[in-house]
Amino acid sequence: MKNSISTSQENASERDVGPSETELQIVGMTCVNCAAKVEKSLNALSDVQASVNFATERAHVVYDRNKISAQALITAVQEAGYRAFALDSEVEVAKAQQEAELEYKKEKRHFIFSVLLTLPFLIEMIVMFSGGGQEHREWIPRQLQWLLATPVQFWIGWRFYRGSYYALRAKTANMDVLVALGTSMAYFLSAVVTALNWHHQHVYFEASTMVITLILLGKLLESRAKGKTSEAVEGLLRLQPKKALVKKDGVWQEISVDKLQAQDVVLVKNGEAIPVDGVVVEGASAVDESMLTGESLPVVKKAGDRVYAATLNQEGALQIEATGVGTRTQLSQIIKIVTAAQGSKAPIQRMADKISSVFVPVVVSISAFTFLITWWWTGDLTAAFISSVSVLVIACPCALGLATPTAVVVGIGKGAGAGILFRDAKALELAEKIDVLILDKTGTITEGQPQVTQVLALEARSKEEDILRWAASLEEGSSHPLAQAIVRAAKEKNLSLLPNAGFRSIAGRGVEGTLEGVFYRLGQPEWIQEEHSMAEGPLREMMSRGQSLMVLATGEKVLGVIAVADQVRESSKKAIESLQRRGVKVLMVTGDNEGTAREISRQVGLDEYRHSVKPSEKAGVVVALKRKYKCVAMVGDGINDAPALAMADVSFSMSSGTDIAIETADVTLMKNDLQSVVQAVELSRITLSKIRQNLFFAFIYNVLGIPLAALGLLNPVIAGAAMAMSSVSVVSNSLLLKRKKIEDESL
Repeated sequence: MKNSISTSQENASERDVGPSETELQIVGMTCVNCAAKVEKSLNALSDVQASVNFATERAHVVYDRNKISAQALITAVQEAGYRAFALDSEVEVAKAQQEAELEYKKEKRHFIFSVLLTLPFLIEMIVMFSGGGQEHREWIPRQLQWLLATPVQFWIGWRFYRGSYYALRAKTANMDVLVALGTSMAYFLSAVVTALNWHHQHVYFEASTMVITLILLGKLLESRAKGKTSEAVEGLLRLQPKKALVKKDGVWQEISVDKLQAQDVVLVKNGEAIPVDGVVVEGASAVDESMLTGESLPVVKKAGDRVYAATLNQEGALQIEATGVGTRTQLSQIIKIVTAAQGSKAPIQRMADKISSVFVPVVVSISAFTFLITWWWTGDLTAAFISSVSVLVIACPCALGLATPTAVVVGIGKGAGAGILFRDAKALELAEKIDVLILDKTGTITEGQPQVTQVLALEARSKEEDILRWAASLEEGSSHPLAQAIVRAAKEKNLSLLPNAGFRSIAGRGVEGTLEGVFYRLGQPEWIQEEHSMAEGPLREMMSRGQSLMVLATGEKVLGVIAVADQVRESSKKAIESLQRRGVKVLMVTGDNEGTAREISRQVGLDEYRHSVKPSEKAGVVVALKRKYKCVAMVGDGINDAPALAMADVSFSMSSGTDIAIETADVTLMKNDLQSVVQAVELSRITLSKIRQNLFFAFIYNVLGIPLAALGLLNPVIAGAAMAMSSVSVVSNSLLLKRKKIEDESL
């Protein structure tokens, strides 16, 4: 069963048991092959499972803390040639962010120095191409060119040599190998020509310096663009207030949020963000929960209602008793889910990873082959050399490595902003491919807040109030929505409940127990009819109105029937129609009787439904459908439907209205609304579309660029500029996802 998340501290403690998980910020990666190398180094450790995302520059690591320490993980990354920072606390996250900012500033300074040293070469090229011709070819003396190029090659460009060393030591090859090899060939040939004073031979100092400068520019732009892909999570982090007013010894004191403890009472004034998850103990207000649910309308909160950290108090003051603080809040868990999902790999990325793993060795071979063939065919050593260097410079796996993860990061972040939480990239990819969608009824198609609509006494000596009292007394220990409706109806009538001895719940059937020495059963008509004969006329009439029936009986006779009805959500029919237009087969699977199932299906436009299905049997329905269809999905309330949700290829869980429990599902819908499923499918479609576009751009860039370079049609400087811009173009294309609206385009 997949992991579950809850805001309660008890569940949070349970999650601490077993394998530990951590996020590492990786510094120094230059291409997807670097990410593969870090991943390989981490996975080589005992009892470690790691996934490294080049786009987010993070590693998600699952490890056994009893066998290996977090420091050992960092050491493994360092031995691979990179730096790593654990992100297990706000302090460590801040440290990693500070380090990233320092690294960016350092890169910026190096780029500025590189530009200043390269500028004379650029001026010379402009003069030459503007008509200066041969007389301006040596506008800069060769000795001065050598002097300018050396610090660019070995100081600014040292990162490429360092990266190459660690890559080759690990028996892999990355972008650093290509850049170091290509620029070194240009530099050392020019150095030899200058040292030996061969005036007839051209020098290529401008090629080596400008290629390095352009690559640095591309990396700066790429880094800036990649930073924007994770703005969704950063936006959630910024929502958390830093201070809170807490009641200590009867006095309100302002303290740091990280010092709050469970059961503290905090005061939240009008217009302030709520700092904790908790329960309102005093006051009433409207709270904007859009950052959690994506729902723009505020929710009225009063004493006894739950509230969540980072939601906005819009009206009166609220006093709140904290139940979740710090990393135990719903917001923190959402951030954890989104961050982990953004760092996961989509199945479509496997192809790009396989190509990237062999890309550099193949390019080096092509470069060597180009040199030999061009020299043999033309007899021009210079032309052969230039073509060979151009092949090395233009070929870079960066764009290929960024194509999928950047789109995934933006897509998952956009989903989080709309109240759609994908647990991993696989779920995001598969949502577009759903063939069959199975819907639970209660809490999915319907509101999940059933109400008692009728109580019918079938035994002359029993009154309707007695039937309701006995039924509520039996159901008081059950969490089923129908049971809660019966208990709620009894309390509304101020009926006193009886002690229930020997309470027992039979899944998919009902409950039984002993009240005042009498054994009772309350459950589905079919279950009661196994031991008692009943007049079916009244039952059939009640079921035809779409009501769920609970029959009360003793060991000797049937006492009465309670009818419970649940309103269909207004958006359910529209959402189902949208899915059907997309070619998705939609069916309802419910434990309710046939009459209720038929009526609900009629209201929402479903042609197919399964009724009287026990929770344990729903998983079997999923398995049977998986034999016929490629991708079977299910939507449920995430608790009773857990086995079926676990068996589905893609599972959607409606969040509960109280604790927003996230059980089992691949996708959690913070709005209790089937329209969110349509949005999730649409988000998957537009994200996969971006990934395909990115992969096309990355492939076509290399498919066209390498042959042009091999044929001598690309100068190394132009090749370097093209290589630098390829990664930027892919990231920029992914960022366009932010502007896309998640709407139903099947209309």
